[in-house]
Amino acid sequence: MINLAILLLLVVGIVLATARWKISPFLALMGAAILGAFMYRLPLAEIVPTITASFGGTLGNIGLVILFGTMIGVVLERSGAAIAMAEGLIKVLGTRFPNLTMSLIGYIVSIPVFCDSGYVILNSLRKAITVRTGVSALATSIALMTGLYATHTLVPPTPGPLAAAENLGVTSDLGMIIMLGLPVALVAAIAGLIFASLHSRKEFTPLPAETETDISDQSYDELRASYGRLPNGFLAFFPILLPLILICVGSIVQLPSRPIGNGFAFEILAFVGTPVIALAIGLLASVTLLRGHGKLARFNEQMYDAVRLAGPILLITGAGAAFGGVLAASPLTDFLSVSLSNLGLGLAVPFLIAAALKTAQGSSTVSIVSTSAMLAPMLGSLGLASTEGMVLSVLAIGAGAMVVSHANDSYFWVVSQLSRIPVATAYRTLTLATLIEGVAAFVAVWVLGLFLL
Repeated sequence: MINLAILLLLVVGIVLATARWKISPFLALMGAAILGAFMYRLPLAEIVPTITASFGGTLGNIGLVILFGTMIGVVLERSGAAIAMAEGLIKVLGTRFPNLTMSLIGYIVSIPVFCDSGYVILNSLRKAITVRTGVSALATSIALMTGLYATHTLVPPTPGPLAAAENLGVTSDLGMIIMLGLPVALVAAIAGLIFASLHSRKEFTPLPAETETDISDQSYDELRASYGRLPNGFLAFFPILLPLILICVGSIVQLPSRPIGNGFAFEILAFVGTPVIALAIGLLASVTLLRGHGKLARFNEQMYDAVRLAGPILLITGAGAAFGGVLAASPLTDFLSVSLSNLGLGLAVPFLIAAALKTAQGSSTVSIVSTSAMLAPMLGSLGLASTEGMVLSVLAIGAGAMVVSHANDSYFWVVSQLSRIPVATAYRTLTLATLIEGVAAFVAVWVLGLFLL
């Protein structure tokens, strides 16, 4: 029992350090790794090599993937491609179903763009559709929020799922994570959409306008004009769809049955389907979104901003891997193998751990990284050591990382403040929506587990 007590103490320490004392998650996770090494009595000569090997190995395997994915997201955000994608979907769907439109826009945009940034970018569009259709602003806010949240925690190349895949050892199976993550995220988004639709006629007393940030004071037309001429709709979608398709095709051609054989075509598709190469190609495709004079200078500036944005994520991911490496080298692995093997908890364990960490400290990314690092030594005990088990574990963790968004989550404040939703109303609607969404996602993962495990 002492091994489990040490783990619980370390987890509580991480939560307190990040949530209450506002210490950097990188320092909290690295501190937990070092402290855990001493508490589990790892040999002194092995502590530093264990931590550095796990930290460096993870960044070596996943660092470029996270960086390229972040770069694509920044280009889409700054070029107006996100607005162009939204307008393209509106042309197809019209404005008869505003909640569905906002949910689907969020579902697609958040695959490469962080959900916080996505909501800021799309809020003016949401307000314009709300006014045009007469539906409740509360409903469109919930629909956009949950649509963005669904793919943010479940579908690579968002950094959270990428980090979880690396920690659990399924980076080579990102195609499977994408192919299963998209329908699971769709189930989550539909659950959020249904909840949003229940509020289509419910009004609320908005917060005073002066509490809004500058960007939310812009009308949709002003925001659209600030980007100049928007990119072509196809070009806007292309940098997202191209790497996703390449990764999925690369996974398919490498199936044990070798559907296209082992010749030259196999080598090419397997190479371009490698996540690093696929996202690098997606980044090159995103250059077509840049227009006007000074394109090179703007691109360089955006790449610099992307590096600054990706830096903390990379450090947190590496620190989480170091923490997981210490746990894997400790007596905890044997203890868990004995104590968990007969409980039959399976996929519920990653979901519940991620949900507990998310609710306690607020960050979905920290929850995903920490949970996957802790879960790695437990996979065999839980019956999840197969490729399918590890992929579903990544998705179960992502589902848990939605539960729940409240006052310690920056996304909660982005949505509530930009939508001018009072805090009490936000707790009853936005927080409850993320609970429903996360549980729906886990149910979808559990159903998949019945067939794949």
